[in-house]
Amino acid sequence: MKFRAAVLEAVDRPLSIEEVTLDALAPGDVLIRNRASGLCHTDLEVIQGSLAYPLPIVLGHEGAGVVEAVGSAVTLVAPGDHVVASWNPHCGHCFYCERDLPILCEPFARHQPAGHLLDGRSRLTLDGRKLHHFSVVSSHAEYSVLPESGAIRVPREIPFDRACLIGCGVMTGVGAVSRLAKVEAGSSVAVIGCGAVGLNAIQAACFEQANVVIAVDRDAARLATANAFGATHGVVADAAALDAVKSLTAGRGADYVFEAAGSEASLQLTLEATRPGGQLVILGKTEVNRTVGLRFGSMMGEKRIVRSSYGGARPRRDFPWLAERYLDGKLELDALISSRMPLARINDGFDAMRRGEGIRHVVTFD
Repeated sequence: MKFRAAVLEAVDRPLSIEEVTLDALAPGDVLIRNRASGLCHTDLEVIQGSLAYPLPIVLGHEGAGVVEAVGSAVTLVAPGDHVVASWNPHCGHCFYCERDLPILCEPFARHQPAGHLLDGRSRLTLDGRKLHHFSVVSSHAEYSVLPESGAIRVPREIPFDRACLIGCGVMTGVGAVSRLAKVEAGSSVAVIGCGAVGLNAIQAACFEQANVVIAVDRDAARLATANAFGATHGVVADAAALDAVKSLTAGRGADYVFEAAGSEASLQLTLEATRPGGQLVILGKTEVNRTVGLRFGSMMGEKRIVRSSYGGARPRRDFPWLAERYLDGKLELDALISSRMPLARINDGFDAMRRGEGIRHVVTFD
C-alpha cells in the first residue's frame, strides 16, 4: 500500500511530502486513515535536532481518524471505528505495565526511540529505504499503523480536528490536574506557561472547582487566552511573578503548581510558588541532556514533586472521557486550534510554531 506522508530527511530541513510504502500488517496492528493531525512542539524539537531520532522519519503523534483495517489478533477496535492515537501504547505485561505504570512500558521505552513499533520493526519504506516511526504514531501522513493499545475508540460525534488534540496536549494538561494531582475543590492552583498543555491544566482546574486559578506567562496574549479558559488571575512571568502569586494565596504559595513552560527559570518559579506541603507537577521539558541549576531551599517544606510526561494517562479510560466532556460542553477544544492546513502546507504550520504564533496548528485530510 502507498500513501502520502511528510518525511524529515535531515535536521533543520523542511519536511517533504513523499509517497511511502506500507508493509503488510502484523497480527496486532491497526491501520488508521488519518483525518487530522496536530503539530506539537515535540515534533519541532526533532526537526531542529534538540531531540534526537533516527532519520528519515515520519513525525506526528496527535492523530485522529478512522480504522481502515486490523491485524488478525486485534479485538478492541474494528474497521469503521473512530479513534484517537495514543503516543504511549504499552505491552500490558512487562515489569512496569504490571505495576500500573504504562508510561514506563519496557518495549515502548526500548523500541520507540529507535523509530520502531513495539515489536522492534518499522512498517514503512521510501524508495526501498526504511522509514522510522515517531512515538509509535507518525500521524503526519494519510495513514498510520499503530499497535492495538495505541488506537483508542472515541464517540463518532466529536470532530476529528478536535479529537486529535486529546492524544497529547489535552490529555497531558487535564490529566496532570484531574488524574495525577487530583486537585481538590476550593484549592489554589498556579500554572506556569500557557501553551496547549498549560491551558488544558487551567481548564481542568476550573472544572475540578479550584477556587483560585493563576495563569503565569510572559506573553500578554497568552494570559488573555488563559482568562478565556477560566483563569481567575493572570500574572506576567517577570521578576515580580513570585510575589504576585503569593499575594493571591495568602502569602503561602499555591496548593498545586503545574510547570508547562519547559525552562530553567520556569522550573525555579514553580518550586518557589508552591506552598509548604503543596504539590508541584513538572510537565514542560528542556533538552534532555541539559543540566539545570536550582535553589535547593526552594524544594524544602515537604513539597511533593512529580515529573509527568502524559498526565497519568490511561488512554482507553481517559480519551473517551475527554471526548464526552467536549460533547457535553465542559471541555474547550475549539479555541485551542489556531489554524488548519492540508498536508502540503505542513511546513507553514511549523514556521508559525517557530515564531510562537498560535496554540495548536492542525493538518486536516479530506
